[in-house]
Amino acid sequence: MPRLLRHVRTSTETLSPGYFSMVMATGILSLAAHLMGLPHLAIGLFWLNWCLFVVIGALALMHLYWHPKRVRDDLFNHLNAPGFFTFVAACSILASQSLLIGGNLPLAALLGGIGLLAWVLFTYTIFTVLTVKQDKPELARGINGGWLLAVVATQSMAVIAALISQHVDQPLRMELNFFALSMWLWGGMLYIWMMSLIFYRYTFFAFSPADLSPPYWINMGAMAISTLAGSLLILNTPHAPFLNSMLPFLKGFTVFYWATGTWWIPMLIVLAIWRHGVRHFPFTYDPMYWGAVFPLGMYAVSTLRMMEAMELHFLGLLPHVIFGIGLCAWALLFTGQLRALHRQWRDTPA
Repeated sequence: MPRLLRHVRTSTETLSPGYFSMVMATGILSLAAHLMGLPHLAIGLFWLNWCLFVVIGALALMHLYWHPKRVRDDLFNHLNAPGFFTFVAACSILASQSLLIGGNLPLAALLGGIGLLAWVLFTYTIFTVLTVKQDKPELARGINGGWLLAVVATQSMAVIAALISQHVDQPLRMELNFFALSMWLWGGMLYIWMMSLIFYRYTFFAFSPADLSPPYWINMGAMAISTLAGSLLILNTPHAPFLNSMLPFLKGFTVFYWATGTWWIPMLIVLAIWRHGVRHFPFTYDPMYWGAVFPLGMYAVSTLRMMEAMELHFLGLLPHVIFGIGLCAWALLFTGQLRALHRQWRDTPA
């Protein structure tokens, strides 16, 4: 077997179902740059993200072909199964880039449709499997912030539907907005269910530095994308009269989501300091850290959209500061990814 093929096969054996979080992180920073008037950065990250999506997608298909048992095991695993939802969110974010940066409505609609099919498949497969399986872990070992990827995926469908509705005529515009509203409300309900269990696990079970894995940043990211979806629905009220009748509700819940996401930022920073500074947990590259970059970019984008939808201009520099932090984190992780690939290639037998 040629060395390259052997290297690829070895690499895909342990491929995480959550690897599409790299596409999520890159895409949302591209959209943030677009909204902040940084076209060159936005376009560069847009094309890079297409390359990442194609490469990771190809690796995921190879993983499924060469290691189907591992895929099945991940689907039956309480900690790994939610990672499959990153594919749904990646489709939605790339669709948003294709629409807002690339100006390609048909491609955006195609990616949105693929994401919706994947959402249906993963939602009813994963939750059915985790419900009916006999051997289940205790709550302390079976749940973390990664479960909220199901919320992110749901809200990502609301976001892309709301965006596409701005570029199509009636009656499809009305139907897309109703779909976006329904997904937005369901995503909020799902967050309440899951966050209750996660917060309970936080406060009533023993907590070690190893337990504070990067997906806990999705606690904030799920609220940030909920804020974005709500802001887009507010902006769409002129196009859908039924939304106009719900405007106070939309605004209230959008601020509710934003405030909840904002509360999480200092908490997560304190816990990160405790993990690495107090308990000296080693900081090494882990693909799951992409799940911490995405919430930063999403918070910046959602805050910008909320400022636009509700004329909250006093928030001023906040999204720009968070965007800068997210971009630095992205650069560090991308460098770490390249180094990890180099080490893996070097260590593969000839």
